[in-house]
Amino acid sequence: MRTRLRGDAGQAFPIYIMMVAGLLFLALAFFAVGKASALRNGSQGAADAAALAAAQQARANFGPGFLGSLPLNTLDVFLDMPFVAPCAEAQRLAAANDADEKLCYPTSGYLRDRITVQVEGRKPVDSPVIPGSDNKKAKATATALIEFNCPNPKAVDVNSDGVQDLFVFTCRSGEIVKITTAEITPGLWETVSRTLFDVRLVDQ
Repeated sequence: MRTRLRGDAGQAFPIYIMMVAGLLFLALAFFAVGKASALRNGSQGAADAAALAAAQQARANFGPGFLGSLPLNTLDVFLDMPFVAPCAEAQRLAAANDADEKLCYPTSGYLRDRITVQVEGRKPVDSPVIPGSDNKKAKATATALIEFNCPNPKAVDVNSDGVQDLFVFTCRSGEIVKITTAEITPGLWETVSRTLFDVRLVDQ
């Protein structure tokens, strides 16, 4: 009887080793999946922040052209012009979130449309159970919309001198923005830009 017990134990030992090895492999695999998911979420957060930052900077950059177009009655022309996405701002925010901007471009059109940013995280998955993961980094893409909230502005000749000197914007929110030619200064844009233009993330 004792000999048989020792024999059974000897046969069970390799099975036990295999079970432990299998469980260890599963644990490493679950860890790798969890790490990859965390890196993906981090990259998505970096992409979102980068796209929003670029769009907000683009909105700030609109100031001179937008305000300058009012006295000339060329606002529609300005809004329909292509613009350059401020990708340096996208890279700054991506780097602050441990990622790098890999792709950044605007989709031009009336109302200034969208800026799309793709980023790549700086940390690889680097799992011993996933071949090639030592160089595998998470990528993510985000798109921010820059939307003109106050279409169809009304130009008014306050002094009846043939010169349009008051511009009235009735926004979708119901808010009314009034700009006179005397107020058209760089400091004005910081005050009115967030009302005139909305910046938000959208589906691609």
